[in-house]
Amino acid sequence: MPVLKNKTALVTGAARGIGAAIAKAFADEGAKVIVTDIDDTQGRATADSIGAEYLHLDVSSEADWAAALDTHPKLDILVNNAGITGFESGELVHDPENASLQAWRDVHAVNMDGTFLGCRTAIAAMKTSGTGSIINISSRSGLVGIPGAAAYASSKAAIINHTRSVALYCAQNGWRIRCNAIAPAAILTPIWEPMIGDGPDREEKMAALVADTPLKRFGQPEEVAALAVMLAGDRATYMTGETLTLDGGLLAGSAASPG
Repeated sequence: MPVLKNKTALVTGAARGIGAAIAKAFADEGAKVIVTDIDDTQGRATADSIGAEYLHLDVSSEADWAAALDTHPKLDILVNNAGITGFESGELVHDPENASLQAWRDVHAVNMDGTFLGCRTAIAAMKTSGTGSIINISSRSGLVGIPGAAAYASSKAAIINHTRSVALYCAQNGWRIRCNAIAPAAILTPIWEPMIGDGPDREEKMAALVADTPLKRFGQPEEVAALAVMLAGDRATYMTGETLTLDGGLLAGSAASPG
């Protein structure tokens, strides 16, 4: 039997990449899926391809979250996946000395404020039934320092700790609402394409980008989705407040890996 049958799941930033893979995996496991994004064209296309509903949702907008709750007052699963690095706008300076305050705030508005608003909305939607699963997408960058992307690293670290706070709050209230995080490292999504390109040296560039990863390859969005399915279903009901790292062994100590 599909493990998410009869469950309603909302996934943010689900037009493409990891979010789209999670939405598809949920649909394949029987969930009623709500694909959300700010890219309405691609978001609708993704939703249509998996038989899901599409909803426009800017995760940094309190009004958009309120509208989502009005439309879907009961949720079983929420995945806070939407996030930005800060480089998308063309702003290339994100180090601790030279980053602008506005650039810092823009990244946190999506990554951290969006996760806060998502968790708050999910609690409101889940507490009546007293059960549910909130999954926050952090990053390997939330576990180590990233000098050239300080705001991104800070926001992803904050997501990990907020996950713990939400998990404890729900437990203290006697709700079986679990909150966990996934921290992926290099996952092959469209964000890497400008660095990899489609030339004859594509494979060489890919190898160079994951040279420090013990498994010597990129992760796939479907591998993140597999963890999300586990956390969303009823087979991980004793896990809450945890962060699952998916990094090909990188944080296990790549310096000690065989050459």
